[in-house]
Order: sequence, then structure tokens, then C-alpha cells
Amino acid sequence: MNLIIDIGNTRIKLAVFKDAALEELVHATKDSVLNEISTLLVKYPSLKKAIVSSVGNVPEAALELLNERFDLVQLDSETRVPFQNTYSTPNTLGVDRIALVSAAAVQFPKKNVLVIDAGSCITYDFLTEENQYLGGAISPGVMMRYKALHTFTANLPLLTPTLPIKTIGDSTEAAIQSGVLFGIAQEIDGYIAFWREQFPDFTIILTGGDAHLLRDSLKNSIFAHPNFLLEGLLHILQHNT
Repeated sequence: MNLIIDIGNTRIKLAVFKDAALEELVHATKDSVLNEISTLLVKYPSLKKAIVSSVGNVPEAALELLNERFDLVQLDSETRVPFQNTYSTPNTLGVDRIALVSAAAVQFPKKNVLVIDAGSCITYDFLTEENQYLGGAISPGVMMRYKALHTFTANLPLLTPTLPIKTIGDSTEAAIQSGVLFGIAQEIDGYIAFWREQFPDFTIILTGGDAHLLRDSLKNSIFAHPNFLLEGLLHILQHNT
């Protein structure tokens, strides 16, 4: 069995996989992650291998426990991955994006794939049917846009997403909702249209914590996949062990 740990900008996920099947998914904080790992070790004594992907710092006590109890992979730009990375600055490529492209490479071999991750930021990553990662784009995420409108103006309120999206906002709150959510939907459709000019046939994966806010507003056919990043980390762990 394998333990997958994804330390993102806003949350920590711990996933237990038996072969390719997700057995359990736990959310933790930096203060609770050590206890959560210990609990999973008791519950699943056959856990032997682990991978950590972190966009920040891994809590030191948790890292010590992982090194002590697991055959551990710490994902970084030097880790072997199941795709050819043609990014011009590979050492700056985020580990979350590495994991997403790895999932695309393993689960959609010999296909062009666009992975859209709607998290703290919205990332776009393109993998060709020749298994070459070309790069993509990074833009502000849903809550980042709400916070920016509130922080950098004098009177606009701080809102949270409200569905369904009203394209024409007939109040200030509705206009903000339209500007953020409808605006992101149009941005995503625009990127898809751009890639379609270069590659007429490709698969689109939408994942991330805010994917549910956007999927019904997109014009294009997509696969919504909430655990795509975790599965990508599993593939990298298997690729290295």
C-alpha cells in the first residue's frame, strides 16, 4: 500500500492507495498532519511507500516520521517522471503541475491532453501524443480574484462563489459573481480554443478544488476528475520504486 501526501497552498491531503484504488482520503492542517500520518500507520500497517509533494515546507516532525517509516520519495524537479519535460526552466515547474502531467501521461498514453487545475491558482498544462510536456499558463484562482476585488478597491465586498452564474449582473454582488466565475469560464474556453488551433484533437481534464464551480459553465466537453493530482503522485511513486 502507498501513502500519497499533497501539501498545497491551502490544504493538506493524505491518500491511501491499494494498487490503483483509493482506499481513504484525509484532509489535514500543518498542525495535525503528524497525528494523521500516525493514525494511518496504525490503521494500515502494510503501508510501506510514500511520496510527498509540497508547494511549501513539509513540517519537520512529519518528515522525520516519513523518512523513518517509509520508502520515501520527495517530489522535486530532479525526480524521474513518466513524460519528457521540455519546459525551458524545469527547476521552476511546480510539483503540483508535475503530478498532473504525470497522471495525463500514464492515463492517456499517445494522446494530446490539456489539464486544467482550478485551485488557488488556475493552471493549464499541455502534454502531446509524443509524451512531450510543452508548458501552459498560470492565472489567479477563484478566491484570489474575489479577494483582489475586495482588497484593492474601497467599496467592493468580499464575496464567495454563488451558483448559478448570472452572465449579466443586475447588482454589484451579481456583477462581481459574473466577472469572476463567468470570466474564468470564458478564459478557460479561450485557452481551449487556442490549443485547438494547434492540436485539433485532444482530451481535456478539469480538476482542482473549484472545478465544480466551473464545469457546467464551459462550452467544451471535459472530464471532471477530482483526484487527478493524487493519482499523478501515485504514478510518480510507482515510476521511482
